[in-house]
Amino acid sequence: MSTNAAGLSQPSGPAAWKGFASGSLGAMASGAVTHPIDLVKVRMQLRGEVDKAAAAASSRASTRAPGMVSTFAHVLRVEGALGLYKGLTASLMRQASFIGTKFGAYDALKAALRSEGDEKLPFWKMTMCGIGAGAIGAAVGNPADLAMVRMQADGRLPVELRRNYRNGADALMRVAREEGVGALWRGCAPTVNRAMIVTASQMAVYDQAKHYIVEHTSLNDGLLAQTGASFGAGVVAALTSNPIDLAKSRLMSMKAGEHGKMPYSGTLDCIAKTVRREGVFAVYKGLVPTTARQVPLNMVRFVSVEWMKRLLEPL
Repeated sequence: MSTNAAGLSQPSGPAAWKGFASGSLGAMASGAVTHPIDLVKVRMQLRGEVDKAAAAASSRASTRAPGMVSTFAHVLRVEGALGLYKGLTASLMRQASFIGTKFGAYDALKAALRSEGDEKLPFWKMTMCGIGAGAIGAAVGNPADLAMVRMQADGRLPVELRRNYRNGADALMRVAREEGVGALWRGCAPTVNRAMIVTASQMAVYDQAKHYIVEHTSLNDGLLAQTGASFGAGVVAALTSNPIDLAKSRLMSMKAGEHGKMPYSGTLDCIAKTVRREGVFAVYKGLVPTTARQVPLNMVRFVSVEWMKRLLEPL
Protein backbone atom coordinates (compact mmCIF):
# COMPACT_ATOMS: atom_id res chain seq x y z
CA MET A 1 0.00 0.00 0.00
CA SER A 2 1.42 3.37 -1.04
CA THR A 3 0.69 6.92 0.04
CA ASN A 4 -0.26 9.64 -2.39
CA ALA A 5 0.52 13.36 -2.28
CA ALA A 6 -2.52 14.08 -0.14
CA GLY A 7 -1.36 11.62 2.50
CA LEU A 8 -4.03 9.02 1.68
CA SER A 9 -3.14 5.35 1.59
CA GLN A 10 -3.79 3.61 -1.71
CA PRO A 11 -3.65 -0.05 -2.68
CA SER A 12 -0.43 -0.81 -4.54
CA GLY A 13 -2.02 -3.57 -6.59
CA PRO A 14 -4.96 -5.97 -6.80
CA ALA A 15 -5.19 -7.82 -3.49
CA ALA A 16 -8.83 -8.66 -2.98
CA TRP A 17 -7.91 -11.38 -0.46
CA LYS A 18 -6.42 -8.72 1.82
CA GLY A 19 -9.67 -6.76 1.64
CA PHE A 20 -11.59 -9.95 2.44
CA ALA A 21 -9.30 -10.90 5.35
CA SER A 22 -9.16 -7.43 6.89
CA GLY A 23 -12.89 -6.91 6.33
CA SER A 24 -13.78 -10.24 7.95
CA LEU A 25 -11.59 -9.75 11.03
CA GLY A 26 -12.56 -6.12 11.52
CA ALA A 27 -16.25 -6.89 11.03
CA MET A 28 -16.23 -9.80 13.48
CA ALA A 29 -14.64 -7.62 16.15
CA SER A 30 -17.10 -4.76 15.65
CA GLY A 31 -20.07 -7.12 15.30
CA ALA A 32 -19.35 -8.82 18.61
CA VAL A 33 -19.18 -5.45 20.40
CA THR A 34 -22.45 -4.13 18.97
CA HIS A 35 -24.47 -7.39 18.88
CA PRO A 36 -26.80 -6.49 21.81
CA ILE A 37 -27.85 -3.28 20.03
CA ASP A 38 -28.52 -5.23 16.84
CA LEU A 39 -30.71 -7.70 18.75
CA VAL A 40 -32.72 -4.83 20.26
CA LYS A 41 -33.13 -3.31 16.78
CA VAL A 42 -34.51 -6.57 15.35
CA ARG A 43 -36.94 -7.00 18.27
CA MET A 44 -38.21 -3.42 17.80
CA GLN A 45 -38.66 -3.90 14.06
CA LEU A 46 -40.68 -7.09 14.58
CA ARG A 47 -42.91 -5.63 17.31
CA GLY A 48 -46.30 -4.61 15.96
CA GLU A 49 -46.17 -7.14 13.14
CA VAL A 50 -49.47 -8.95 12.67
CA ASP A 51 -48.85 -12.45 13.99
CA LYS A 52 -52.10 -14.26 14.69
CA ALA A 53 -50.47 -17.27 16.26
CA ALA A 54 -48.42 -15.18 18.68
CA ALA A 55 -51.39 -12.92 19.41
CA ALA A 56 -53.59 -15.90 20.25
CA ALA A 57 -50.95 -17.23 22.61
CA SER A 58 -50.44 -13.93 24.41
CA SER A 59 -53.05 -11.75 26.06
CA ARG A 60 -50.61 -8.85 26.04
CA ALA A 61 -50.14 -8.62 22.26
CA SER A 62 -49.67 -4.98 21.36
CA THR A 63 -48.95 -2.98 18.25
CA ARG A 64 -47.34 -0.17 20.20
CA ALA A 65 -43.63 -0.08 19.60
CA PRO A 66 -41.52 0.23 22.78
CA GLY A 67 -38.40 2.33 22.93
CA MET A 68 -34.83 1.12 22.75
CA VAL A 69 -34.22 1.30 26.51
CA SER A 70 -37.44 -0.51 27.45
CA THR A 71 -36.79 -3.25 24.87
CA PHE A 72 -33.25 -3.66 26.17
CA ALA A 73 -34.53 -3.83 29.76
CA HIS A 74 -37.25 -6.35 28.81
CA VAL A 75 -34.74 -8.71 27.17
CA LEU A 76 -32.42 -8.39 30.14
CA ARG A 77 -35.22 -9.03 32.64
CA VAL A 78 -36.91 -11.93 30.84
CA GLU A 79 -33.99 -13.66 29.11
CA GLY A 80 -31.00 -12.59 31.18
CA ALA A 81 -27.72 -11.04 30.10
CA LEU A 82 -26.96 -13.91 27.72
CA GLY A 83 -30.27 -13.20 25.96
CA LEU A 84 -28.66 -10.07 24.52
CA TYR A 85 -26.20 -12.33 22.69
CA LYS A 86 -28.69 -14.67 21.04
CA GLY A 87 -27.62 -15.26 17.48
CA LEU A 88 -23.99 -14.22 18.13
CA THR A 89 -22.53 -17.27 16.36
CA ALA A 90 -24.67 -16.58 13.30
CA SER A 91 -23.73 -12.89 13.51
CA LEU A 92 -20.02 -13.73 13.44
CA MET A 93 -20.63 -16.04 10.46
CA ARG A 94 -22.49 -13.20 8.75
CA GLN A 95 -19.74 -10.69 9.46
CA ALA A 96 -17.08 -13.00 8.05
CA SER A 97 -19.02 -13.94 4.90
CA PHE A 98 -20.97 -10.78 4.06
CA ILE A 99 -18.68 -7.99 5.28
CA GLY A 100 -15.48 -9.77 4.31
CA THR A 101 -16.76 -10.35 0.77
CA LYS A 102 -18.04 -6.75 0.62
CA PHE A 103 -14.68 -5.20 1.51
CA GLY A 104 -12.78 -7.57 -0.79
CA ALA A 105 -15.13 -6.84 -3.71
CA TYR A 106 -15.00 -3.09 -3.05
CA ASP A 107 -11.20 -3.01 -3.17
CA ALA A 108 -11.18 -5.16 -6.32
CA LEU A 109 -13.78 -2.97 -8.08
CA LYS A 110 -11.94 0.24 -7.13
CA ALA A 111 -8.71 -1.18 -8.53
CA ALA A 112 -10.50 -2.18 -11.73
CA LEU A 113 -12.03 1.28 -12.23
CA ARG A 114 -8.94 3.28 -11.28
CA SER A 115 -7.23 4.94 -14.23
CA GLU A 116 -3.48 5.33 -14.43
CA GLY A 117 -2.36 8.33 -12.37
CA ASP A 118 -5.66 8.75 -10.51
CA GLU A 119 -5.14 9.88 -6.92
CA LYS A 120 -8.74 9.10 -6.06
CA LEU A 121 -11.83 7.84 -7.82
CA PRO A 122 -14.69 10.25 -8.59
CA PHE A 123 -17.53 9.98 -6.09
CA TRP A 124 -19.88 8.37 -8.64
CA LYS A 125 -17.35 5.61 -9.33
CA MET A 126 -16.95 4.94 -5.61
CA THR A 127 -20.74 4.77 -5.36
CA MET A 128 -20.92 2.23 -8.20
CA CYS A 129 -18.21 0.15 -6.53
CA GLY A 130 -20.23 0.23 -3.32
CA ILE A 131 -23.40 -0.90 -5.08
CA GLY A 132 -21.61 -3.84 -6.72
CA ALA A 133 -19.73 -4.85 -3.58
CA GLY A 134 -22.89 -4.65 -1.47
CA ALA A 135 -24.86 -6.89 -3.84
CA ILE A 136 -22.10 -9.53 -3.99
CA GLY A 137 -21.53 -9.53 -0.22
CA ALA A 138 -25.25 -9.71 0.60
CA ALA A 139 -25.87 -12.66 -1.71
CA VAL A 140 -22.96 -14.58 -0.17
CA GLY A 141 -23.89 -13.70 3.42
CA ASN A 142 -27.70 -14.14 3.23
CA PRO A 143 -27.87 -17.62 4.83
CA ALA A 144 -25.94 -16.49 7.90
CA ASP A 145 -27.99 -13.27 8.00
CA LEU A 146 -31.23 -15.27 8.00
CA ALA A 147 -29.96 -17.50 10.81
CA MET A 148 -28.95 -14.46 12.86
CA VAL A 149 -32.33 -12.71 12.47
CA ARG A 150 -34.26 -15.85 13.40
CA MET A 151 -32.14 -16.52 16.47
CA GLN A 152 -32.47 -12.91 17.60
CA ALA A 153 -36.24 -12.94 17.04
CA ASP A 154 -36.89 -16.24 18.85
CA GLY A 155 -37.20 -14.68 22.28
CA ARG A 156 -40.20 -12.55 21.28
CA LEU A 157 -42.26 -15.63 20.35
CA PRO A 158 -44.35 -17.79 22.70
CA VAL A 159 -42.36 -20.79 23.93
CA GLU A 160 -44.28 -23.27 21.77
CA LEU A 161 -43.51 -21.32 18.59
CA ARG A 162 -39.77 -20.85 19.10
CA ARG A 163 -37.34 -22.54 16.75
CA ASN A 164 -34.64 -22.97 19.43
CA TYR A 165 -31.62 -23.19 17.14
CA ARG A 166 -28.53 -24.20 19.14
CA ASN A 167 -26.10 -22.06 17.13
CA GLY A 168 -25.57 -20.59 13.69
CA ALA A 169 -24.49 -23.87 12.07
CA ASP A 170 -27.48 -25.71 13.56
CA ALA A 171 -29.80 -22.99 12.22
CA LEU A 172 -28.40 -23.31 8.68
CA MET A 173 -28.66 -27.11 8.69
CA ARG A 174 -32.20 -27.14 10.08
CA VAL A 175 -33.46 -24.50 7.66
CA ALA A 176 -32.00 -26.46 4.72
CA ARG A 177 -33.42 -29.76 6.02
CA GLU A 178 -36.87 -28.54 7.11
CA GLU A 179 -37.58 -25.83 4.53
CA GLY A 180 -35.26 -26.62 1.65
CA VAL A 181 -31.92 -25.14 0.62
CA GLY A 182 -33.65 -22.30 -1.21
CA ALA A 183 -35.10 -21.07 2.09
CA LEU A 184 -31.58 -20.00 3.13
CA TRP A 185 -31.96 -17.16 0.63
CA ARG A 186 -35.39 -16.07 1.88
CA GLY A 187 -35.33 -12.29 2.20
CA CYS A 188 -32.37 -12.12 -0.19
CA ALA A 189 -33.96 -9.37 -2.33
CA PRO A 190 -34.33 -6.85 0.53
CA THR A 191 -30.95 -7.91 1.89
CA VAL A 192 -29.29 -7.20 -1.46
CA ASN A 193 -31.26 -3.95 -1.89
CA ARG A 194 -30.32 -2.82 1.61
CA ALA A 195 -26.68 -3.82 1.12
CA MET A 196 -26.42 -1.88 -2.15
CA ILE A 197 -27.88 1.25 -0.52
CA VAL A 198 -25.84 0.93 2.67
CA THR A 199 -22.57 0.00 1.00
CA ALA A 200 -22.86 2.67 -1.69
CA SER A 201 -23.54 5.39 0.90
CA GLN A 202 -21.27 3.95 3.57
CA MET A 203 -18.13 3.22 1.56
CA ALA A 204 -18.38 6.20 -0.78
CA VAL A 205 -19.12 8.65 2.06
CA TYR A 206 -16.27 7.18 4.12
CA ASP A 207 -13.73 7.47 1.28
CA GLN A 208 -14.94 10.95 0.29
CA ALA A 209 -15.03 12.23 3.88
CA LYS A 210 -11.59 10.83 4.69
CA HIS A 211 -10.13 12.39 1.56
CA TYR A 212 -11.71 15.75 2.43
CA ILE A 213 -10.41 15.64 6.03
CA VAL A 214 -6.87 14.81 4.91
CA GLU A 215 -6.87 17.45 2.15
CA HIS A 216 -8.42 20.30 4.17
CA THR A 217 -7.04 19.76 7.66
CA SER A 218 -3.68 19.06 9.20
CA LEU A 219 -4.63 15.42 9.87
CA ASN A 220 -3.04 12.56 7.95
CA ASP A 221 -4.68 9.26 7.02
CA GLY A 222 -4.67 8.04 10.61
CA LEU A 223 -6.97 7.28 13.50
CA LEU A 224 -8.63 10.71 13.83
CA ALA A 225 -9.38 11.10 10.12
CA GLN A 226 -10.69 7.53 9.90
CA THR A 227 -12.86 7.98 12.99
CA GLY A 228 -14.40 11.22 11.72
CA ALA A 229 -15.09 9.77 8.27
CA SER A 230 -16.59 6.56 9.67
CA PHE A 231 -18.90 8.56 11.98
CA GLY A 232 -20.42 10.35 8.99
CA ALA A 233 -20.69 7.10 7.04
CA GLY A 234 -22.55 5.45 9.92
CA VAL A 235 -25.17 8.20 10.19
CA VAL A 236 -25.85 8.19 6.44
CA ALA A 237 -26.06 4.38 6.33
CA ALA A 238 -28.59 4.25 9.20
CA LEU A 239 -30.91 6.85 7.64
CA THR A 240 -30.90 5.30 4.17
CA SER A 241 -31.23 1.64 5.15
CA ASN A 242 -33.81 1.45 7.94
CA PRO A 243 -37.02 0.90 5.88
CA ILE A 244 -35.46 -1.92 3.86
CA ASP A 245 -33.79 -3.30 6.98
CA LEU A 246 -37.21 -3.51 8.66
CA ALA A 247 -38.64 -5.39 5.66
CA LYS A 248 -35.65 -7.73 5.68
CA SER A 249 -36.12 -8.57 9.38
CA ARG A 250 -39.83 -9.29 8.89
CA LEU A 251 -39.38 -11.36 5.74
CA MET A 252 -36.64 -13.47 7.30
CA SER A 253 -38.53 -14.16 10.53
CA MET A 254 -42.01 -14.73 9.02
CA LYS A 255 -43.85 -18.02 9.34
CA ALA A 256 -46.61 -19.42 7.16
CA GLY A 257 -50.11 -18.58 8.38
CA GLU A 258 -53.37 -20.33 7.65
CA HIS A 259 -53.32 -22.63 4.61
CA GLY A 260 -49.54 -22.24 4.43
CA LYS A 261 -49.71 -18.67 3.09
CA MET A 262 -46.84 -16.34 3.88
CA PRO A 263 -47.79 -12.89 5.24
CA TYR A 264 -45.57 -11.01 2.77
CA SER A 265 -44.71 -11.66 -0.87
CA GLY A 266 -41.67 -9.40 -1.01
CA THR A 267 -39.98 -6.19 0.07
CA LEU A 268 -42.48 -3.71 -1.35
CA ASP A 269 -45.44 -5.78 -0.15
CA CYS A 270 -43.98 -5.87 3.37
CA ILE A 271 -43.34 -2.11 3.44
CA ALA A 272 -46.81 -1.34 2.01
CA LYS A 273 -48.60 -3.57 4.54
CA THR A 274 -46.52 -2.16 7.39
CA VAL A 275 -47.42 1.42 6.42
CA ARG A 276 -51.09 0.54 5.99
CA ARG A 277 -51.40 -1.25 9.33
CA GLU A 278 -48.97 0.69 11.51
CA GLY A 279 -48.52 4.10 9.88
CA VAL A 280 -45.91 5.79 7.71
CA PHE A 281 -43.33 6.17 10.45
CA ALA A 282 -43.47 2.44 11.24
CA VAL A 283 -40.81 1.85 8.57
CA TYR A 284 -38.43 3.72 10.86
CA LYS A 285 -39.03 1.46 13.84
CA GLY A 286 -35.68 0.64 15.30
CA LEU A 287 -34.02 3.77 13.87
CA VAL A 288 -32.56 4.79 17.23
CA PRO A 289 -30.85 1.44 17.86
CA THR A 290 -29.94 1.25 14.16
CA THR A 291 -28.13 4.59 14.44
CA ALA A 292 -26.73 3.70 17.86
CA ARG A 293 -25.36 0.52 16.31
CA GLN A 294 -24.29 1.82 12.89
CA VAL A 295 -22.20 4.74 14.15
CA PRO A 296 -19.95 2.88 16.63
CA LEU A 297 -20.03 -0.21 14.39
CA ASN A 298 -18.72 1.80 11.46
CA MET A 299 -16.11 3.52 13.59
CA VAL A 300 -14.78 0.24 15.00
CA ARG A 301 -15.12 -1.59 11.66
CA PHE A 302 -13.40 0.95 9.40
CA VAL A 303 -10.59 1.64 11.86
CA SER A 304 -10.10 -2.11 12.40
CA VAL A 305 -10.09 -2.78 8.66
CA GLU A 306 -7.58 0.02 8.02
CA TRP A 307 -5.38 -1.36 10.80
CA MET A 308 -5.63 -4.92 9.47
CA LYS A 309 -4.76 -3.73 5.96
CA ARG A 310 -1.58 -2.16 7.28
CA LEU A 311 -0.69 -5.39 9.09
CA LEU A 312 -1.26 -7.42 5.92
CA GLU A 313 0.58 -4.93 3.68
CA PRO A 314 3.95 -6.80 3.74
CA LEU A 315 2.29 -10.09 2.67
